[in-house]
Amino acid sequence: MPIRILPDELIDQIAAGEVIERPASVVKELVENSLDAGARRIEIDIERGGIGLIRVRDDGLGMEAEEVTLALQRHATSKIGSMDDLESVTTLGFRGEAMPSIASVSHLRLLTRTAQAAHAIEILADGGTRSGVRPAAHVIGTTVEVRDLFFNVPARRKFVRSDATEAGHVLRLVERLALSRPDISFLVRNGDRILLEAQATDASQEPVAARVRAIIGNDFLEQALPFEHAAGPVWVGGWLGLPTASRGSADHQFWFVNGRSVRDRLLMNAVRLGYRDVLFHGRYPAYVLYLTLDPSMVDVNAHPTKLEVRFRDSRQIHDFVFRAIAEALSHTRPGEAEPQPAPALPPRSGGTIAPAVTTFYSPGRDPWNVAARLQETAPQPYGLDFTQPPEPADQDADRPLGTPLAQIRGTYILSQTTQGVVLVDMHAGHERVLYEQLKTQYANGVPSQTLLEPLVVELAAHELEALLEDRSAWERAGFELDALGHTRLALRRVPALLSGAKVTEIVREVARDLDNPAAAHHIEDASDRFLATLACRTSVHANRRLSLPEMDALLRQMEQTLRANQCNHGRPTWVRLSWMELDRLFLRGR
Repeated sequence: MPIRILPDELIDQIAAGEVIERPASVVKELVENSLDAGARRIEIDIERGGIGLIRVRDDGLGMEAEEVTLALQRHATSKIGSMDDLESVTTLGFRGEAMPSIASVSHLRLLTRTAQAAHAIEILADGGTRSGVRPAAHVIGTTVEVRDLFFNVPARRKFVRSDATEAGHVLRLVERLALSRPDISFLVRNGDRILLEAQATDASQEPVAARVRAIIGNDFLEQALPFEHAAGPVWVGGWLGLPTASRGSADHQFWFVNGRSVRDRLLMNAVRLGYRDVLFHGRYPAYVLYLTLDPSMVDVNAHPTKLEVRFRDSRQIHDFVFRAIAEALSHTRPGEAEPQPAPALPPRSGGTIAPAVTTFYSPGRDPWNVAARLQETAPQPYGLDFTQPPEPADQDADRPLGTPLAQIRGTYILSQTTQGVVLVDMHAGHERVLYEQLKTQYANGVPSQTLLEPLVVELAAHELEALLEDRSAWERAGFELDALGHTRLALRRVPALLSGAKVTEIVREVARDLDNPAAAHHIEDASDRFLATLACRTSVHANRRLSLPEMDALLRQMEQTLRANQCNHGRPTWVRLSWMELDRLFLRGR
């Protein structure tokens, strides 16, 4: 077959294959055009999941008669005009491909009117074949009707799912757009049934929080940590779901970059790393996050659907987001979960952002001076200081976990506060305390002690081999070790926190855990995984009887420890029952 120029209709259909994957793709392109046109209210109607009909009506600026014909031609756009514009795109659309692509695979009708026009105008397109512009009746704004989608591309139509499935994709798409613009009203109807109605909010109503509540639900906000962080021209903020409110799927993960909904791997990886110390294995965090930066720092022309972006300095953005999230989550500890004001609307791209501003919406900034006390306190057996007796119960205003009363089933600590009772998983809580201590000491040098006589640990040959491969991590953690043959390990120095503990048993269990892929820890960094495993095996376990002073020491250290609301595996370390909840359980007051 000789080389030849393809007809325009075929070129448009090829382009449509990249831009229009399903009915939701059409809705996305049309709604983004409405937003770029300054609309304040957008209505979306669909039938048969969007295959039968998609109608998007807005109250935006509208188009002049000479623009309407151009709007259905490829690479015709009002958004950019030069290479400089392309390098700092501030609109949602700019490629000039969406409208001709949609028109090439559907029966399209466009009606529009500007405030200055005496009447509206309309244009029709049938599989890419356009009619002339003619007068019509319409209010100020634009309406685009798309009927019989993919009628002339049967191969593409075979890949369309059921009406309910396609309607679900449309709804989720509009939910993302609504989260990106709380100042715009959205209405979605499927036939006569309303799927979504989100009214615009203003600054006096905490606009982002109100929209998040309308789209995702109040349960998410009640179990999420609001935060914001800015450095130079970059700002990130929103809501981070608490680790204890993680989900079985990634369905509640929303990222917005300069007001654009994206599914960016770099940003999603930064969040995943930020949660790595607190999330249970196989679970997904829920979050709604907004990133604002200078448009010249991000390339939105990376993919025809504009769902992926590229950052000029991807490593810097990744580290900025990761560290902001990790720092915010480090404040998930007893006494720091009180509800606080939500972030306001994110600053518009290109706006001035004060440098090095960080706000975490939780009371106190390490009121117990954790870092200093960790350095001053001499290591004790199991890492607990048993020298101080419990303080009187009436002083629990500064004791969020209260005063211990008893140990239950050798596993839980029962404590009392003025607000109710607290149950603490002693192993999970102690595991977090030791892990955070080890991380601090690992960076600055773990206190260790030389043994008068080396301890010999019997291991399987493959376990010893794997241990020696990670020898540097063991040595940085305070161990000095040597191999005595293929199955014997000699310990000549051990961390001071293991004083009085069953050192050989702990080392054997840590070596087996690290060598067993099936028991691999969810933490990806090798050194952190080693420290987490060491903390898990070193912490107090079930049926280890604790005295009241020992229980009190553990509760006080948990209150001082970052991320203490969950253990290293992401499980909760404590729960509280208020007096009112207890009264309800026993039907008191009825």
